[in-house]
Amino acid sequence: MYDYYLGGKDNYPADREAAERAVEAFPNLQIAARENRALMRRAAGYLARAGFRQFLDIGTGIPTSPNLHEVVQGVTPDAAIVYVDNDPLVLLHSRALMTSGPQGRTAYVDADIREPAAILRAAWNTLDPAQPVALSLIAVLHFLPDAEDPYGIVAELVAGLPEGSAVMLSHVTADFDPEPMGRLVATYQDAGIPAQARSVAEIARFTAGLQLVEPGITSCQRWHPEIPDPAATGIPVADAEVSCYAAVARA
Repeated sequence: MYDYYLGGKDNYPADREAAERAVEAFPNLQIAARENRALMRRAAGYLARAGFRQFLDIGTGIPTSPNLHEVVQGVTPDAAIVYVDNDPLVLLHSRALMTSGPQGRTAYVDADIREPAAILRAAWNTLDPAQPVALSLIAVLHFLPDAEDPYGIVAELVAGLPEGSAVMLSHVTADFDPEPMGRLVATYQDAGIPAQARSVAEIARFTAGLQLVEPGITSCQRWHPEIPDPAATGIPVADAEVSCYAAVARA
């Protein structure tokens, strides 16, 4: 569905049908997906320029170029990136589309975010557990309702990372446009996909104990828009159109 929102071709009739229902519920969904993807590129590039050479991306999804490793290795060619997802289709596509540059490394871990200890064990086969890691949780935490203990999962992941690590995340919210976001969440739930929008205060709990990078938790398109992004459209968008918060925090 996300690939469809971004105008990709790696989707199927069932995906397109469900995605069209979601767009009907939240008409700005394709704009939101585009801005969320742009946020990933800016945040990953920011952390790479800040010296991070290791990235752990959970909830990878169908690859859409430029992928996280392309962004990061464009800054630091020797960077190592571990992608994590539990979808066999993502695994299939990752073999062809998530290939590292000659100086760096990429790996794919078939695992569920609900198993943080297993993810970390697998990640250390590629990443150095003695060096800082940038943990990417882009557009994944809103698929973990409170009953799944998302705060405990994130806390366990962060606690398992080396000193000096960082977290980059994005999360949908109903703070800006409650009614359409409520319809969107209901559409996902009706399709059997757990989903939960959260307020800025609820999202802040994911960064408890961490030092937020300025400007803190803000709408995706407002997080360091001055960072160059060759894929950016340059079209201004409102917070209600995006309805998604973003943050980068240092441990």
